[in-house]
Amino acid sequence: MAAAETTPTLDIETRGDRAFLGHPKGLGYLAFTEAWERFSYYGMQALLVLYMTKSLLLPGSVEQVAGIEQLRALYGGIDGQKFASAIFGTYAASVYLTPILGGFLADRVLGKRRTVLLGALTMAAGHFLMAFNVTFLLALLCLILGCGMFKGNIASQVGSLYKPDDLRRGDAFQIFYLAINGGVIAAPLIVGTLGETVGWHWGFGAAGVGMLLATGIYIAGQKYLPKEHFDVPQASAGPREPLSRQQWTTTAALLLLIPVLAVAIVPNNQIFNAYLIWADRDFNLMWGSTKLPTTWLVTLDAIVSVAFLAGVALFWRWWGKTRREPDELSKLIIGSAFSIAGMGSLFLAAATVGPGGKIGLFWPVMFHVLNSIGFAHIMPIALALFARLAPKQINSTVIGLYYLSLFAGNSIVGWVGGWFEDMKTTDFWLMHMGFAAGAGLVFVLYKVVLSRVLFASERSSADTAQVALA
Repeated sequence: MAAAETTPTLDIETRGDRAFLGHPKGLGYLAFTEAWERFSYYGMQALLVLYMTKSLLLPGSVEQVAGIEQLRALYGGIDGQKFASAIFGTYAASVYLTPILGGFLADRVLGKRRTVLLGALTMAAGHFLMAFNVTFLLALLCLILGCGMFKGNIASQVGSLYKPDDLRRGDAFQIFYLAINGGVIAAPLIVGTLGETVGWHWGFGAAGVGMLLATGIYIAGQKYLPKEHFDVPQASAGPREPLSRQQWTTTAALLLLIPVLAVAIVPNNQIFNAYLIWADRDFNLMWGSTKLPTTWLVTLDAIVSVAFLAGVALFWRWWGKTRREPDELSKLIIGSAFSIAGMGSLFLAAATVGPGGKIGLFWPVMFHVLNSIGFAHIMPIALALFARLAPKQINSTVIGLYYLSLFAGNSIVGWVGGWFEDMKTTDFWLMHMGFAAGAGLVFVLYKVVLSRVLFASERSSADTAQVALA
């Protein structure tokens, strides 16, 4: 094996059939592989903070974890819920850095198939290692590295199933993401329920079984995936066009948005951290005489998010038929407003504790609805903005840097989540309203001050085209 993978061999088995919903069979195998991988990933993540705060990090258990004291020292000697939030934040952030390593392995060493398979097996090992206290940190490391090898490379194989001019590619990715969301919705119902009601390790074991199913499906579908071969990449035919001053300015403005986006996603991503701890302690989750698993709130959020991702897209498509559709910066501002309202719902939930000190589910449900509308206007729209404005010479690099916002955002989630026990709950969610409001203010400043600069190159191109036509 020498170097980078080039265009897979075109063959009738992978490119010509329509056996899976009008698409190649390979899409079905890739979609179900990804569904089970996301099932295992989000199932484990839904349990992680609850498991640490209610079991692993308690006296009698925490002493068994290999390397835990060394890790605690790195975080300044914290313990309890603060330590759990810090570990969660580091884990959730790291999975957005390791795909860089996974892409390098696929492009330069192993190829996509072998890299995905190695990632799947590494993740499965991580889930099963969660069954033992002593290997907890090793398990997280396996999950981080495995996800990095798996995440980007399996998605890239979806596009490889189609010829360059095949218009089914867009529909294929919609099917692929539908499978992802199916896994996200099912994970807390199965993994979360087992972990909370039967035993933590039963839940982690179920996640491991899901990952083995993903591995088995991927292996079974190998003959329906494009063939791989390796050649040394050819040098570019000529020097790359240098960036203009306008393109440098646009790129700088986009890069400055990365920390703003990191702050903007903190309210949403706190769902997996302090929000679950609070809900487990203070929400009225009783159904008759039975307490519903706290992790079911993650399923609720996933269902609402999927519905509003589709609903927001359809709304703006309808709006655009008779009115001018807002640009990306305007949508980011709208998203921030809904995010503020979502955090306001949690503030009201904390301020209106019901009889017996338990919080009813009206305001938490309103949070999930409003926050999902806000999220649908922020991260997907921000990615579209980066893809639209990043100069073609460095488009992929700039889009890759966009994902640093998720790394930074999850790091902040872990850091800020550690303050939950030391703050009034109302103040904690007011602070998150501040995160959403601060990001929204910067988006407004971008709209007022930099909008003309950001979109200047597009207007210049349009003017040039009109002159040429004239």
